[in-house]
Amino acid sequence: MTDDTKKPGPDADVAEEVIDSALAGEEALEDITAKAAEPDPIEVLKAENTDLRDKFLRLAAEMDNLRRRTEREVKDAKLYSVAGFARDMLAVSDNLRRALEAIPDHLKTDAEAGISGLIEGVDMTERSMLSALERHGVKKIDAEGEKFDPNFHQAMFEIPNTTVPNNTVLQVVQAGYTIGDRVLRPAMVGVAKGGPKLEAVATAEPGTGSLNEKDA
Repeated sequence: MTDDTKKPGPDADVAEEVIDSALAGEEALEDITAKAAEPDPIEVLKAENTDLRDKFLRLAAEMDNLRRRTEREVKDAKLYSVAGFARDMLAVSDNLRRALEAIPDHLKTDAEAGISGLIEGVDMTERSMLSALERHGVKKIDAEGEKFDPNFHQAMFEIPNTTVPNNTVLQVVQAGYTIGDRVLRPAMVGVAKGGPKLEAVATAEPGTGSLNEKDA
């Protein structure tokens, strides 16, 4: 074989160019693929901004809840911190009321000046004490004539009465009081028994009189 037969011909050059082009194409494809795999900086910034915004909103909501809870706790502390003291003062007020009720009526009207002044002083002391408690959120429960409510009333006995709806409070043995939204002391009451049910009274036709009048 001569040296001329060893030299590459035109076909070899073409094949080499094709191979080079293929390699260049592969490299270009790899570059495109690599660039496509890289995240878009704008999209990255948008995602980070969204994440930071969500964290800020959650933090703001938590801070607002904390502020409200703190305000409520401070308010409750101011309002209910005197509950024990107020309950003790109600016991004193009860004793003053019992003392006034124990005085015969004729002494209240015909008593000497000294006795009359003493009675008036006890009465004023009771009213002043209740007024001071009211300024601190303590309010009397209006129970008489109301429907019995176990949240505010404590039934001590039943009173037979057919003229009023059943479970109506007819007598208050000891006044009840609230402080804020809480019951400081339930009212001790006597409730009616034997009358019509409240539902029957509510559904009675208007203009026909009471249920008892119809039955009579």
